[in-house]
Amino acid sequence: MTKVIAVVNQKGGVGKTTSAVNLTAALTDAGKRVLLCDFDPQANASSGLGVEKKKLRASIYDVIVNDTPAESVIQHTPYGDVLPSSADLAGATVELLELEEPSFRLKKALDSVKDQYDVIFIDCPPSLEMLTLNGLAAADAILVPVQCEYYALEGLADLMNTLRLVKKRINPQLEIFGVVLTMFDGRTNFSTQVAQEVRKHFPGKVFATVIPRNVRLAEAPSHGLPVTVYDKHSRGAVAYREITKEILKKL
Repeated sequence: MTKVIAVVNQKGGVGKTTSAVNLTAALTDAGKRVLLCDFDPQANASSGLGVEKKKLRASIYDVIVNDTPAESVIQHTPYGDVLPSSADLAGATVELLELEEPSFRLKKALDSVKDQYDVIFIDCPPSLEMLTLNGLAAADAILVPVQCEYYALEGLADLMNTLRLVKKRINPQLEIFGVVLTMFDGRTNFSTQVAQEVRKHFPGKVFATVIPRNVRLAEAPSHGLPVTVYDKHSRGAVAYREITKEILKKL
């Protein structure tokens, strides 16, 4: 049975797209059929898996606004399949409001292809508006990357409130799949304190593996490669492979 996981956090720069890209690649490498739905207008997840955005004839925007079949838009890469995004998606919030069942456009699109995959990741934009609402309506569960820094827990209350509202009104089955601690710096007591605080707030939901601060993780997207391919021996690559093992157990 396909698991649809929305990667979500309204704070930017927490490792959301990095996690979506590298978990897609690592799960694909583990033999799973994985689709990454890039639902962020910045389209960084698409380029992070080597999709050349300038050559695209259609994107997820065309799927949810113009009813273009999702299957015809999917790009196949060695690291997993991608439903690519484009800058057009930035204006979709207004257009969606004029369409029937605006909160369920992404769900409808993914339902048409989900039987072909074991896991579908949705890389949501860093905000809590119509696009993210579509992601939450389409998902079975959410994966929340949390940066190990001072403001880590700020804003998570808003995300949890949104989650409760979505469960109540739109998607009763939605659950927290897991919390990923990112940008962890083991040299500081502070990162350790933040990690402890997050584990206290989400008992049993935080992955044991933490994602370290790692130069290779930052470099890999500029080469259109997941870090597990760009430098498979780097600390970042090792960490994402370890989290993948935890995800496989949960699946």
